[in-house]
Amino acid sequence: MLVHSYYEEDPRVRRQAETLVRAGWPVDVISLRRPGDPARGTLEGVAITRLDVQRHQGSPIATYLAEYTTFLARATFALARAHRRRRYGLVQVHTPPDFLVGAALPLRLAGVPLLLDLHEATPEFFRSRFPGASNAITIGGLTVVERLAIGVASRALSVTRERHERLLALGIPARKVDVIRNGPVLARFDPAAHVRRPFMADGVLRLAYAGALTPLYALEDVVEAVAILARERPDLPAVLDLFGRGDREEELREQAARLAVADRVRFHGRIPLDAVAGALAGADLVLSPIRRNRFSEMSLSTKVFEGAIMEKPVVAADLPSARAEFDADMLAWYAPDDPADLARAMLRVVDDPAWRVATAARAAARARELAWDAEAPRYLALIEELARDRLSS
Repeated sequence: MLVHSYYEEDPRVRRQAETLVRAGWPVDVISLRRPGDPARGTLEGVAITRLDVQRHQGSPIATYLAEYTTFLARATFALARAHRRRRYGLVQVHTPPDFLVGAALPLRLAGVPLLLDLHEATPEFFRSRFPGASNAITIGGLTVVERLAIGVASRALSVTRERHERLLALGIPARKVDVIRNGPVLARFDPAAHVRRPFMADGVLRLAYAGALTPLYALEDVVEAVAILARERPDLPAVLDLFGRGDREEELREQAARLAVADRVRFHGRIPLDAVAGALAGADLVLSPIRRNRFSEMSLSTKVFEGAIMEKPVVAADLPSARAEFDADMLAWYAPDDPADLARAMLRVVDDPAWRVATAARAAARARELAWDAEAPRYLALIEELARDRLSS
């Protein structure tokens, strides 16, 4: 597997790699290297080669391009060198960037099957992240690269039905693409493995968000909603716990101070993947905020799954991908980009105990149906199908 991320922090890649190891497959991952991490290591049976390239979240486009191309060059060399020793039966490339598929091109030309895992719809993601640089030329160029990457691959994966439909609309043959959802592993998100916090046990409404602190996730709206609660319901102490890092942290701190809720917004930094379930278990309400744009309308945040599986009420942005998987009576929906409606959704969770309990129970049942445990057999079958001819030759 090739992935332009820190392997330990990438839940989708870890789910897949660990599933393969449990099924008896040897798995090597080539990834980024965090400062202080060794160049090589093993985690849950997965062998990791960490290239000395780091992420520069929130940087200008030129910095991203330099980072991507550096990783591409080093990954190409590392993969080719490892293949001489390991004789791989399959290479899986996780994107973005879509052109990372180029690192696997020498092996593809040698007959090794290539699975392309499209974590994002890159042209739409770019449009949402860099609106000022989005125009017909950049979006068109990214779309061409995306189509070329899929064309090179033996098969491609997407994460939601909406993104799958987008690829079909671009003319990608249906036989070339599959949907593998992003649900969490049930063993990793097990409510029974954590102390269950009764709702507002200490009289405080504890709100939890676990994820990146980036513009897409509308955390400015969350901080503003906390300020609305403080102003309109002074009898309801609410505390927002943010578990994650990103380029919006300083702005969020400044906003919280400006709105006089700095004491109600707590920044915990990024926590290990295995600690997320415990963090959510200590909350009263889990948040899945996201801005409305073309990218988010075809995306489904794993925050919904994680909060629901932990049997917590989830306040979620009302967007098509979430609505496609969760019914109206499963989540506390709010209108995206509307802090007042977000605050209203939070208050409904607080003020209607019967609805809160029933909603959380229905969402938990649905999230368990969509968990990785249900997707893993389909993923394994695809791996076996792609690698079969290569391994038997």
